[in-house]
Amino acid sequence: MADSNFVDYVKICCRSGKGGAGSMHLHRDKFTAKGGPDGGDGGRGGHIILRGSKDVWTLLHLKYRKHVIAQEGDKGGSAHSSGKQGEDEILLVPLGTVARDAETGEVHFEITEDGEERVIVAGGRGGLGNAHFKTSTRQTPKFAQPGEPGREEWKILELKVLADVGLVGFPNAGKSTLLSVVSAAKPEIADYPFTTLVPNLGMVRYRGDRSFVMADIPGIIEGAAEGKGLGHRFLRHIERNSSLLFMIPCDAKDIQKEYDILLNELKKYNPELLHKKRILAITKCDMLDEQMTNEMKAILPEGIPNIFISAVSGLNVDRLKDMIWEQINS
Repeated sequence: MADSNFVDYVKICCRSGKGGAGSMHLHRDKFTAKGGPDGGDGGRGGHIILRGSKDVWTLLHLKYRKHVIAQEGDKGGSAHSSGKQGEDEILLVPLGTVARDAETGEVHFEITEDGEERVIVAGGRGGLGNAHFKTSTRQTPKFAQPGEPGREEWKILELKVLADVGLVGFPNAGKSTLLSVVSAAKPEIADYPFTTLVPNLGMVRYRGDRSFVMADIPGIIEGAAEGKGLGHRFLRHIERNSSLLFMIPCDAKDIQKEYDILLNELKKYNPELLHKKRILAITKCDMLDEQMTNEMKAILPEGIPNIFISAVSGLNVDRLKDMIWEQINS
């Protein structure tokens, strides 16, 4: 998975453009030997701008672009002419991209709409020309402002995937297997923890021409909200999912305890996640008989719709899709 085309985290150095210097110029022509100041302003340095695009799904195009540099502004000219503004550097990012300061961790903003533009590092202002400094007692100022320097700052861009339903569970709960069965997605599947290192998205077709998007979120572990494992890089993807499908295998030692741990990690990370609609799927149930299923139903968490499934045998998979569709459209 190291060479995956899905990249949800990049750290880049952004250097905005320096502002152009103001002009120190005195008007001269064949009719005017000693005219007044007419120096123009310098142009603004280029900004570093993030622009949201619905056609971009990953930060892959920025992974190897460690330095982003905007153009400097031109200096002012005579006859009150302003210098040309430095060209902005515009970076296309997926919807759901969060920009933060790499040193302080401060969140600047989140891009949520197609075409939305936000300045992540502003260019330096252009200097004022000497025409601005003319007064009744200073008729010919022979100075102008220099342009402001640009700023060089390290920024972190993080992507939160957008899906109708996000799969939540410990490693090896069967999330990747389910996604591979109900959609055309081909996540890596193996019998060891953390097979999934990045979210996988799949389009699930539902009864005719309808469909919904399912996201296989990498497995949560206890302590993820404090950053254990890959912590926040897992949990942030759940924030933009409409509904959550909790998945716990039938051979878990304590289903109630696993559910409580998962719920607690979400609560510690962001209490608002507890307001999302939820379904509990007990997975890998192809070997359970009716009696074992009924006994297990009696110990399931209360207050959440539940279903017993097997992605391998197809047990109740269609019914699960019905439940998800009803929930995301209710």
